Amino acid sequence: MNHFTLPLIGGVILGVAAIWLLWALGRVAGISGILWGAGAGPERPWRWAFLFGLLGGGLISHQLLGVPVPLDQDISTGVIAMSGLLVGFGTRLGSGCTSGHGVCGLGRRSPRSLAAVVTFIACGVLTVLITQHLIGGLL
Repeated sequence: MNHFTLPLIGGVILGVAAIWLLWALGRVAGISGILWGAGAGPERPWRWAFLFGLLGGGLISHQLLGVPVPLDQDISTGVIAMSGLLVGFGTRLGSGCTSGHGVCGLGRRSPRSLAAVVTFIACGVLTVLITQHLIGGLL
């Protein structure tokens, strides 16, 4: 398999899972919302199954298909922790994450999701511009 085939297969599987979740349970496959609701309530079992499936899929693709694990980066733990907090803050501020808005919301033609995805992409471009080009990756 080449570098194009595996992401394509993963995208198809993600799309099928999102459609199945919407049809079967009437829920959007937004990972931040699924994670948020996994702590308590009657929907805990399917939420945990979905989260374990995400992690298990990565493990299976690594073990069976030889998909490489990302290499270690020279980034401090503080920067990684701050990045995670900012992502979490952004998902709460945007009422969802890239999977909820990008995969599911755009598929449902949601104007709110389109605005969120445009914002996600613009912020990603701005972050790369600042960290890689303006301050030269000093973080």
